[in-house]
Amino acid sequence: MVTMIVGEIANFVAYIYAPAVLVTPLGALSIIVSAVLAHFLLKEKLLKMGMLGCLICILGSTIIVLHAPQEMSLSSVQQIWKLAIQPAFLMYTASAIAITLFLVLYCAPRYGQTNILVYIGICSIIGSLTVMSVKAIGIAIKLTLEGANQIFYFQTWIFTMVAITCIIVQLNYLNMALDNFNTAVVSPIYYALFTAFTILASAIMFKDYSGQSIGSVVSELCGFVTILSGTILLHSTREPDPQDNIDLCTPLSPSVSWYIGNNESRKHKEEDVSPFNLIAIIRQDHFK
Repeated sequence: MVTMIVGEIANFVAYIYAPAVLVTPLGALSIIVSAVLAHFLLKEKLLKMGMLGCLICILGSTIIVLHAPQEMSLSSVQQIWKLAIQPAFLMYTASAIAITLFLVLYCAPRYGQTNILVYIGICSIIGSLTVMSVKAIGIAIKLTLEGANQIFYFQTWIFTMVAITCIIVQLNYLNMALDNFNTAVVSPIYYALFTAFTILASAIMFKDYSGQSIGSVVSELCGFVTILSGTILLHSTREPDPQDNIDLCTPLSPSVSWYIGNNESRKHKEEDVSPFNLIAIIRQDHFK
């Protein structure tokens, strides 16, 4: 629990000082660390193809870092608010909310337990809005600590309420996806969709790719695809959890007592033996 909290705090700080198009794809490194720790601490076997998947993730991360865009310099939460209310991002937000409502109200009750993309789609779309809000909150906190108080701006509290709401919805539907589908399938799909929507949202709101060459943009996208390939390979080679074998032919009772006799002797027998372990076969002349 402590390490998870520390990791989330570090992730939060990373969004303050680096663009989301850099931080979010690098989240795949946590999958590598988890696989390595599970191999040594939990004695889970990391197969050769799994090791190859880890190396592919590291290669993709290196490509993204080398071609990542520069972080936009922001001096107040009001500047972030202006970026959030620009027409392009408002259109993205409206589209994200509309698609989410369609998935929640129509698709989830009908196809949620059979189609893995329903719950994960909700998590990924809402997750992109979560990252934008968290980044805005982080920058506001950083500026406040530097002496430029941002607490009294209403925009800070709007971003906070949006972040809390999105996090609750995101975690709720992520848990539903994990309850209904295999983790080895959920993790790579969720990573791919969440990262893709986050990159799209950040590119629209913060204009991360503005001023970058086409080669740099293509290289970063190739790095993302490389990480995705390594993630899928790593999860596909995980050993399945051992399933408990249940022998349906095992009798419910260790012993069954058979007794043939008249009514009086049967009553006497039932006093000594539990009725659940006694099957009495009554003679035909019993009813005469």
